[in-house]
Amino acid sequence: MSALVGLEEEGAEPAASEADPRGDPYLRTRFALPARPATFLRRERLVRHLDQASHTPLTMVNGPAGAGKTLLVAGWAAEREPAVAWFTTEAADQGPGMFWAYLLQALRASGVPPPAGVGSPADASRVPRTLLARLAAELSARERPVTVVLDEYDQVRDPEIAEQLEFVLHHAGGGLRLILVTRTEPLLPLHRYRAAGELTEIRGAELAFTPEETAELLTLHGLHLPLHAAGALVERTRGWAAGLRLCALAAQESPDPETYLKEFEADRSTVADFLLAEVLKQQTPEVQDLLLRVSVLERFCPELADALTGRTDSEPILTGLHRENAFVEDLGHSWYRLHPLFGEILRAHLRVRAPGLEPELHRRAARWLGRSGFLRETLGHGAAAGDWQFTAGALVDDLAVGRLFTGLSSDGLAELFSRMGPEATGPATDLVRAARELSRCDLEHALAHLHRAEEGLAEVPGAPAPGLAAARLSHALLEASVARLAGSPARAEAALEEAEQVRGRVPAHLLDKHPEVIALLLTHVGSTRLWAGRLEEAGAALTLAADCAGGASTALVREDALGRLALIDCLNGWPGRAERKAREAVKETERFGLPRSAGSGMAWLVLAALAVDRDELDEARALLDAAAESHPALRDPVREAGRVLATARLHLALGDTRAALAAVEPTVPAETRSPWADGQAALVACAVHLAEGRPEAGARLLREVPDEQVACAVEAARARLAAGEPGAAVELLDRVRPEGRFGPAVTVRATLMRARAADETGDRAAARRLLARALREARREQLRRPFLEAGPWLRPLLGTAPLRDLARGWLTPDPPPPETDHELPVVVEELSGRERDVLRRLALMMPTEEIAADLYVSVNTVKTHLKSAYRKLGVNRRHDAVRRARELGLM
Repeated sequence: MSALVGLEEEGAEPAASEADPRGDPYLRTRFALPARPATFLRRERLVRHLDQASHTPLTMVNGPAGAGKTLLVAGWAAEREPAVAWFTTEAADQGPGMFWAYLLQALRASGVPPPAGVGSPADASRVPRTLLARLAAELSARERPVTVVLDEYDQVRDPEIAEQLEFVLHHAGGGLRLILVTRTEPLLPLHRYRAAGELTEIRGAELAFTPEETAELLTLHGLHLPLHAAGALVERTRGWAAGLRLCALAAQESPDPETYLKEFEADRSTVADFLLAEVLKQQTPEVQDLLLRVSVLERFCPELADALTGRTDSEPILTGLHRENAFVEDLGHSWYRLHPLFGEILRAHLRVRAPGLEPELHRRAARWLGRSGFLRETLGHGAAAGDWQFTAGALVDDLAVGRLFTGLSSDGLAELFSRMGPEATGPATDLVRAARELSRCDLEHALAHLHRAEEGLAEVPGAPAPGLAAARLSHALLEASVARLAGSPARAEAALEEAEQVRGRVPAHLLDKHPEVIALLLTHVGSTRLWAGRLEEAGAALTLAADCAGGASTALVREDALGRLALIDCLNGWPGRAERKAREAVKETERFGLPRSAGSGMAWLVLAALAVDRDELDEARALLDAAAESHPALRDPVREAGRVLATARLHLALGDTRAALAAVEPTVPAETRSPWADGQAALVACAVHLAEGRPEAGARLLREVPDEQVACAVEAARARLAAGEPGAAVELLDRVRPEGRFGPAVTVRATLMRARAADETGDRAAARRLLARALREARREQLRRPFLEAGPWLRPLLGTAPLRDLARGWLTPDPPPPETDHELPVVVEELSGRERDVLRRLALMMPTEEIAADLYVSVNTVKTHLKSAYRKLGVNRRHDAVRRARELGLM
């Protein structure tokens, strides 16, 4: 009797019928699993995630149109036993009664009919609460849960239905597993299910295809794309399933599918048809207008969108679009961006719908972004608007001209301003043009632009103080750059004076934001002082630049400053200090992943010179090759002189005197002569004359060197000794007294000259004592070239017992091992000092990376030494190399 009463309740039918509450037949297609195409790709990672649906009451698959939600769940459901109840909802369904009638029919269609006592809604607009209670009770009593998929659940917008569905889900307990496939967030208390661990979620980011999945999908379409090309397609489409499938279908019709997939025009493809129909045309005119206008932006916030639309309603619209998965991605902190393909299509649609509006939108965006402090985007939109005066002004007012020379964005800025035409005039545009020319080492054109900028700045005394001060400081920086490239110390000091006058008027926050400006200025001034031979003053400026704050924006400045400080140490004869600074300079660029060609290469030149002094000639040649890659803006006279001198010294060490002389004969172009550059060139030329038996000619060259330079005086003493004048040589050395003021690269040579003078005057004891001092000092730095260049007088002395021990292992070979019965392998060629250093560490079982760190060289350099040592020892493996080196007494 109670069952009959339940069936006769108002609004419920006693049994299932073939008609819905309106009397129309049920549409069976809404209960059928959607068919999967032949090119459907089963994605294992998502299937595994969906398997969790059997353990949680609620599962939500949420993503934009065409994300592959329905096919994913349909493919998963087809593999399930028992069958899954499938119900595709429609916006046309009016009222809870119709929804629940169809849901109950879906259960019947899946082979899980509800008991007759549950009933079925008779009224399309409502459903009795008792029916829902009976359904929940019946489900909760089941031994195995029923899985129900509600596809296109975003079509269900009635809060009453959502409330009823939550009621049934809650009271069904473990008897119901509900899967919602939706474009939007459902009106269910998701937070409660999430907190209780009762919600499985698959969202748009997880639905996106990976490069590997994309390559598999294309293969199913008969297309074979390399993984890197598939990755590029994923980057453009964000792994959007429909976009990938539509692209693949179109590429099948192309004679060159791979090129099509790389270069297809989104606005002229079926992708455009899909997005315009499924997304844009579903929106109101106001929303369509907003989407079209923000399509010119990489990212946007409500305030920026308002600036483009001229309205104030962007915030709720953007929030709604993101919630509806309408291809508007939330970046956090109220910033959004469009899906890349959607943005491409909208921009093309904007040009058709509102021709000529795009530049104005860029102009509005540039001004809003400029006021808000987003310089990079300000410049991009200003350039897109063709407003070059505004764009150049924004760069100069922000004190960012230095970014054209340093940092990760220098190439991008140079390319952006390369589009600036001659019609743009004004101090800011002239400053930017001058900076671009200087970044390419084009002094002539840079000077013309700087002159016009200076005239323009003089004509605007009434300009706002901060903007004018930033422009004048930028002018001073560029003047210092000109001075550096031209080798003009006076011009550099004038630029420094101009900078000091205006620096106090530049807002502090700009100086803090752009530490590269002062660091570049100091490097330019320090370099011109170095060229002028004012080494102490140069060191002071360069040290300040090397200690500057900042990350990637100042890494190249620090690399350059440290390389020049290393050169100063090298000139003063301190190889250990020079090497440490040079290695530190190299690390500055490596730390930020900057290419070698972005730096000055000064550090590599110093390391090459040190390698020559250590007689590591193969390494010196490799380091010179590395130094060849450098930024044009940093190829000033100091660097060019360093390159010339290191090359000439390598030729000398290799015995090619003609090439050494040819390397130093052309004078490095500069406004002023450099005393140390002239002196070092004279040293090379003198060494050539001595090697060819012309000591007087060598001495004559050194007398012409401006300022008395200690290294030149030591070489002059060598020339006097070669001419048979030991007394004159000692007088020269006594006059300069390098000991205490200069490092071992100078003092070892001076001590050797004194030892030779003592030997030639018959004072063998003094000669041995002085030679012992030179050996001890040189051994710490592995300075071999001074001894190899000293001449035949040295060999007998090195054969004496105490000196032989001091030279053994780094300057002269170790003694041969004791004779054995078996024949020892032959060494093809003598190991260099650095190769021995590597082998000793190899014997300690140190890995290649640790050896590199211990010797302050790169891993590739260690590998080069190992390869060379293996060849010389006639082995192929590390263990064999160590064993053979020990057999030969090399360790």
